[in-house]
Amino acid sequence: MNTENLPDLGFDWAEVWTMVQTTGVDFGINVITAILIFFVGKWVVNLVVSGLMKAMQKGELDITLRRFIGNLARMLLMLFVIIAAINQLGVQTASLIALLGAAGLAVGLALQGSLSNFAAGVLIVLFRPYKVGDWIEGGGISGAVEEVQILTTVLKTGDNKRVIVPNSQIMGTTITNYSANETRRVDLVVGVSYSDDLDMVRKELQDLVDADERILKDPAVTIAVSELADSSVNFVLRPWVKTADYWGVYFDLTERVKKRFDEVGISIPFPQRDVYIHNVAAD
Repeated sequence: MNTENLPDLGFDWAEVWTMVQTTGVDFGINVITAILIFFVGKWVVNLVVSGLMKAMQKGELDITLRRFIGNLARMLLMLFVIIAAINQLGVQTASLIALLGAAGLAVGLALQGSLSNFAAGVLIVLFRPYKVGDWIEGGGISGAVEEVQILTTVLKTGDNKRVIVPNSQIMGTTITNYSANETRRVDLVVGVSYSDDLDMVRKELQDLVDADERILKDPAVTIAVSELADSSVNFVLRPWVKTADYWGVYFDLTERVKKRFDEVGISIPFPQRDVYIHNVAAD
């Protein structure tokens, strides 16, 4: 650099230019190093989290807990990587951590809903009202649990929609877990005419139950008259099945009751209205 034409301000322009060059080179090296720290650190984090997930799987830890711990570990480790990369740029991390702490407090006050979702996620993992694969109803949504994340629970509905529900919304309402127990009871109400033989109806229902191998013998099926309604005698039919067979038995049994009653002449009353037309002679 030619410093002869520069104004004389009382310092050596050559030394200033040398300092700028040195500082620029050092800063460029620090930027490249910070980028390497970030990407290498990210690769190491993925490696560590993957190994942690495999270790938890080998230890037969519940999949819900595995995914939750994996997500939390990834987030914390990436935070350390980002701080290390920023430190390489010459930023004082102690001041940065203090600033992040103050900012975190302000953000925490502004995002109380997110903190409550995080706390609810921890409670879900600890108390396990449901796990991945369970069919639940909670927060006004019904579906199969695909994943329990730090802030949300991911559900897949019966018509294959992906619904993401905040954890606090689920924990703040009644949770119905349809998959928690191995068996469920199918509840059917069958109405017959007052003129039908009730013993015959009971026998036909029992035969239908006995013919279905999916229906469990223990607990025993309940077949009983539950109501003398306005136009029908109502039977309750309550067989027990494995949870996975619930809907199959429910639909099949409903159809078979109708077909069997048609075969043996048992009538199923339905609402009907008689209309009478009177001819009024003209005056």
